[in-house]
Amino acid sequence: MIFDCDGVLADTERDGHRVAFNATFEHVGVDLHWSEADYATKLQIAGGKERMASVLTPEFVAENHLPTDPGAQAEMIADWHRYKTARYTQMVADGALPPRPGITRIITAAQDAGWQLAVASTSAEPSVRAILTQAVGPRRAEAFDAVLAGDVVPAKKPAPDIYQLALERLGADRSRTLVIEDSRNGLLAATAAGLRCVLTVNGYTRDEPNDEAVLVVTSLGDPGGETTLVLANRGQARPDAFVTLADLRNCLE
Repeated sequence: MIFDCDGVLADTERDGHRVAFNATFEHVGVDLHWSEADYATKLQIAGGKERMASVLTPEFVAENHLPTDPGAQAEMIADWHRYKTARYTQMVADGALPPRPGITRIITAAQDAGWQLAVASTSAEPSVRAILTQAVGPRRAEAFDAVLAGDVVPAKKPAPDIYQLALERLGADRSRTLVIEDSRNGLLAATAAGLRCVLTVNGYTRDEPNDEAVLVVTSLGDPGGETTLVLANRGQARPDAFVTLADLRNCLE
């Protein structure tokens, strides 16, 4: 099983990454603040550095007295992104971004059952490892078979590259591998790699097209906690109040 990070392991985008981006813009002294609506648009761009670079129009560069040379701009964006990653990682360490319902339970059950597990994310690796550790603790996070993040592949989602790399690293059979994603970009990346995909949507992604997903739910849910609402089911799983490991296995049938 291969997990995306942001929006899957934790609901990180609105109150995590967006906040850290805005703190970075304030820190470097540029006149920019992303509202929730602004950030919904930026989420269509995979990768934090790429989202930052998307603001570098000639007008924005001139107004904020930024470098015009492409090389200098790339170095500047890398600096901004390092600061942003540090701010975000501190937020995770402070417990500001708890795991989504069902994540700790499913990862624990899957590891105990001998499943190979990986994370495949376009976020920076320190951010991903921080979220994973917050969700399942250091021992289980370190037991993951692969954590692929950031610029580990040149083409980011919706390109399938990161999932193809995950398959290679795991030595996994496509027909026996399931992806857990939250967005259309991730869904397209997974299915382009020939993988079945379960979507656990959030407020930013609930209304995106999902025809390629085998199962679409509001969350994995937890006994005694948030319950699962099934939005679409095109497979053999029959989840009730929460999604079980058996349900996810049935998504491969």
